[in-house]
Amino acid sequence: MRSRDARFDGRFCTAVRTTRIYCRPSCPALTPRTENVSFFPSAAAAQDAGYRACRRCRPDAVPGSPDWDARGDVVARTVRLITDGVVDREGVSGLASRLGYSVRHLQRLTQRELGASPLALARSQRAHTARLLIETTDLPMSEVAFAAGFGSIRSFNEAVTLSYARTPSELRARRPARRPTVRTLGQVDLRLPFRAPFEPGNVFGHLAATAVPGVEEWRDGRYRRTVRLPHGPGIVALRPMADHVAASLWLADPRDLTPAIGRCRRLLDLDADPVAVDAHLAADPALRPLVTRAPGRRVPRTVDPAEFALRAVLGQQVSTAAARTHAARLVQRFGETVSDPGGTLTHLFPTPAALAVLRPADLGMPASRVATLSVLAAALADGDLDLSPSADWAEARGKLAAIPGIGAWTLEIIAMRALGDPDAFPATDLGVRRALAGLSVGPAESHPWRPWRSYATQYLWATLPHSINRIPTPPDTVQDHPARIAP
Repeated sequence: MRSRDARFDGRFCTAVRTTRIYCRPSCPALTPRTENVSFFPSAAAAQDAGYRACRRCRPDAVPGSPDWDARGDVVARTVRLITDGVVDREGVSGLASRLGYSVRHLQRLTQRELGASPLALARSQRAHTARLLIETTDLPMSEVAFAAGFGSIRSFNEAVTLSYARTPSELRARRPARRPTVRTLGQVDLRLPFRAPFEPGNVFGHLAATAVPGVEEWRDGRYRRTVRLPHGPGIVALRPMADHVAASLWLADPRDLTPAIGRCRRLLDLDADPVAVDAHLAADPALRPLVTRAPGRRVPRTVDPAEFALRAVLGQQVSTAAARTHAARLVQRFGETVSDPGGTLTHLFPTPAALAVLRPADLGMPASRVATLSVLAAALADGDLDLSPSADWAEARGKLAAIPGIGAWTLEIIAMRALGDPDAFPATDLGVRRALAGLSVGPAESHPWRPWRSYATQYLWATLPHSINRIPTPPDTVQDHPARIAP
């Protein structure tokens, strides 16, 4: 706190008992007396204790602790589900049911590690989302309240006032003059913060190079795609900027704003701690030049784990272009149509239930691969296989490995990008093998990179002359390469 070290922003909050204000560790304000400071593990815990957010450093606006994306335990799964809006839709009892625990035990776990109950965590998230909408859009307050997840205008007013010591109207009145950001029905423009450094080339390059026509596209410097949300379809457009990612969201239902934001952050791995990851990987002389050349690489993840798992099977033993072609056929035949107000997107990716009855003739692929796809889709559709934010990583890995036709490469790619395991390592990937050979190291020598081998994979792939490693430039074209890299 005394050194104002921004690396710890989001990992804990500092609260001053005399002012009843909590700050991020890097707050530029005068350092308070030690005896007047209390420390909280989360913004929710500070708010639950009666502190309001500092208006200068805005501690509620920084990315959350990176631990919750890098861990697979119950508390981490709880935080990921709350971020996805499960408490807003199903309540704390629904959250506990998904995780297989009682409400009381789940409250004990989050209180011990986060200093707040699941409800307090959800309430803090609602207040932050509300503030974001109040200050960056011209949505009516009633729409802001329900979009942020509040059940009533009264609870919205109370939560915002308690969190920020200003009413919603006062927050909006104090914002700088700006042109309206809500231009069409259902559209909201937002800024998604991240921890620096952030190297956007590989994450946006990967998403653009593997984009499925109709579902994804690269247009005007933005990655755009359709998203299946709890209350209806949506479209997101993401553009990397110097200190944030600019996001435009088109939502059929404003209640889907919170999960849409959470899924965009997860897609781009914005809650990662690149300083910690890069420091660990750069300790290996083999990786140090790669990390030094372009620090801050993220893992390109997904907005829909089930979709990605199905696409990973489609991408087995074929090039990037062939995987896109197979996926496009599925989309045209089984996907639901959508209307895109800002581009040429036409479909949502098919649901697992729609693909559980596939036949070889539907794809023009080997019967064995279609059978694998059908078994995987059926397991996802009936809930036997869970790849959602609530998934137990070890259990999901075991069930995936038991499906005939899913080998080591597919398993590791799904673990890396769908489950979010930071230590997944596709050692059999052709691109990884070529990169390792160029560094004169072997797969067995990857152990010092643990627990960040998913990130090491991004640095290895970056050594290849492949379009996944760079953001497209006009004219936006996608180049293929024979290396078998994640779909």
